[in-house]
Amino acid sequence: MIDTHAHLHDRKFDEDRAAVIGRAGAAGVSTIVNVGCDVADSLRALEVAREYRLYASVGIHPHEAKDAPADIPSVFEPFLRDPRVVAIGEAGLDYYYDHSPRDVQQRVLREQLEYARETGFPFIFHQRDAFDDFVAILREQWKAPMRGVVHCFTGNTEQAQLLTREFGLYLGIGGVLTFKTAEPLRAAVADVGLPWLVLETDCPFLAPVPHRGERNEPAYVELSAQRLADVLACGIDEVVAVTNANARTVFSLP
Repeated sequence: MIDTHAHLHDRKFDEDRAAVIGRAGAAGVSTIVNVGCDVADSLRALEVAREYRLYASVGIHPHEAKDAPADIPSVFEPFLRDPRVVAIGEAGLDYYYDHSPRDVQQRVLREQLEYARETGFPFIFHQRDAFDDFVAILREQWKAPMRGVVHCFTGNTEQAQLLTREFGLYLGIGGVLTFKTAEPLRAAVADVGLPWLVLETDCPFLAPVPHRGERNEPAYVELSAQRLADVLACGIDEVVAVTNANARTVFSLP
């Protein structure tokens, strides 16, 4: 299995990071993308990726957009030379918390999308309670053959259809799929099907049932994979095979 979105450099893993990564391997997780959320955080994500032979991304999360560097490409460029960096992000819009002004979030997202288009790197999106503005920016900035994942997708069927059909974006599916309240998400997943899905944990956040409320870790991606198999009425082997192929396609993983 491939965990396409983890934060293993998070301080919550400082005491047992090696053991967590060992459990992931024992559970069948072969590849992990360790995701950065600002410049310093991206550096930590890459350092952990180097140490444990993972992959990494570099990005400015909407929460941190207010502190984004003035020249994002010049800051990102050294990261992108490292072969372990496979994506730009996570970046996007978050109107739920509004930790950064909305106009600043939009500007910083546009700047990162422009740089992704120039460099050919895939994109990891964060979107929360900002769908209309998010789509408006995509229609302005997203050009073939750009590739990307809408991380932690929790939307409805209409939103899933729009993101996959209009923009060719993959949807990151994790622990939320197992929550009792996630019927609209399960309906959306059933509608778009495996060709548009990748697995993720977003660890240490959003642990799946029966670990909800605990620290999440990559080994738990299997629980989301099994729930996805149940929703789609197929075998978990098919879920793993197709989502792995999708992840390799979007991130150019070996």
